[in-house]
Amino acid sequence: MTQLIAPLAGLGGEPPPAPQWFTDNLAVPFESYSVTVDGARLECRAWGERGKPGLVFVHGNAAHLGWWSFLVPFFSADHRVVSWSLSGMGGSDWRERYTIDTYAAELWAVAEAGGACEAGPPVLVGHSLGAQPVLLSTARHAERMRAGILVDCGFPGPHLPAMPVAKGRSHPDVATALAKFRLSPPQPCDNLYIADFLARMSLKQLDDGTYTYGFDRGVWGRMDLTDLWQALAECRAPLAVVRGALSGMTGGDVNARLRQAAPPGTPFIDIPEAHHHVQIDQPLALVAALRTLLEAWA
Repeated sequence: MTQLIAPLAGLGGEPPPAPQWFTDNLAVPFESYSVTVDGARLECRAWGERGKPGLVFVHGNAAHLGWWSFLVPFFSADHRVVSWSLSGMGGSDWRERYTIDTYAAELWAVAEAGGACEAGPPVLVGHSLGAQPVLLSTARHAERMRAGILVDCGFPGPHLPAMPVAKGRSHPDVATALAKFRLSPPQPCDNLYIADFLARMSLKQLDDGTYTYGFDRGVWGRMDLTDLWQALAECRAPLAVVRGALSGMTGGDVNARLRQAAPPGTPFIDIPEAHHHVQIDQPLALVAALRTLLEAWA
């Protein structure tokens, strides 16, 4: 059964009030750059000084680099941090076909060009779909990375909701477009200031002056997925698993199987009061968990 993905009530007018940490983080300077992988130009950003330990953040499906940008400054004082919009999403080019192997190639091209590998192998952090190229890298590029962190990574199985294929629509103004913003899979959202920021960063203005959300809605129809369980079995780099304690995507049997299949000693961290979109629900708790892992691997 297809799940209804409802708009988030409250979006559409002026930006909701945000806490000071959020405002301060968005004001931290960053470098914009681009790389081209298999013919697709990718929009990228980097924070922090070159020569410091590298940290690479990968966003999830139908998202963009902004999904990590408001948290990156918590790490950029001690790390060279890079992120980018996966091809088919954000301001990056679209492809005829999408594969997790290609996303892994994008990851390493972005990391190298952005200076995340200059101080040695970087730590990779991926959310949802973005955790898949991180996991794949632990099997195929382990010598290039310090460790990988999977944030609410959905593994194949009947528990996963069908990915909707929405028709592309344009909206007459920003307020109307924001009122249509949705989270997928559907979940409650208390931190509307984060959702508002992410929605505004997703919008693109068309030649006729209307607005649309800038991602390829055909990604899942043209996606070649990787056997994540096989990649997990072949994992050769330190790994950690972080999940939203309320997430329907990573709980139950899949979590139990994941704990059995993961390499011995793999840390598992549940973030209380967080659904699938952990960085929206509990951003500061997620930062604390990531900082703890980074200290342990330093």
